[in-house]
Amino acid sequence: MDIGTIGLHDLRSRLGIIPQDPTLFHGTIRYNLDLLGQFSDLEIWEVLGKCQLLEAVQEKGHGLDSLVVEDGSNWSMGQRQLFCLGRALLRRCRILVLDEATASIDNATDVVLQKTIRTEFKYCTVITVAHRIPTVMDCDMILALRDGRVAEYDNPAKLMETEGSLFRELVKEYRSHTSNTNI
Repeated sequence: MDIGTIGLHDLRSRLGIIPQDPTLFHGTIRYNLDLLGQFSDLEIWEVLGKCQLLEAVQEKGHGLDSLVVEDGSNWSMGQRQLFCLGRALLRRCRILVLDEATASIDNATDVVLQKTIRTEFKYCTVITVAHRIPTVMDCDMILALRDGRVAEYDNPAKLMETEGSLFRELVKEYRSHTSNTNI
């Protein structure tokens, strides 16, 4: 689809973003997930379950009316990322952009994030900006940049087979610094 034919408002309404530094606002959990008040409590609770935030919210004692302080500092970085994922799930975004979303979170949260994205956004366009090699290994296509320019664009398997591939070199370097040779 040519996005030039879609109005800016319509395009933005289909787009979800999970940034490296997630934004949460002073208010309630409900407000932070559903800024416009478009969704039922049942839908919000369902999304909290999908994001693995259900127990954390229940532990706060006031459910969806539990407090979120400015910038969400009363929640862990991983939980803040999962709130952003929850927003995208509620809005049923057709395009999801992960902008270094896994850079500041622990491995357990990364696993939850990746698993939820693979299942819930299976038929959507997911654009992942990442430095972590495991984050992009199961992508359909990889676009590798060098000095701000496109160095290569292909599926990961093909790039791994290509002698001199930037992506292949990055994977080799990653493997040399970790014990994970399955990647």
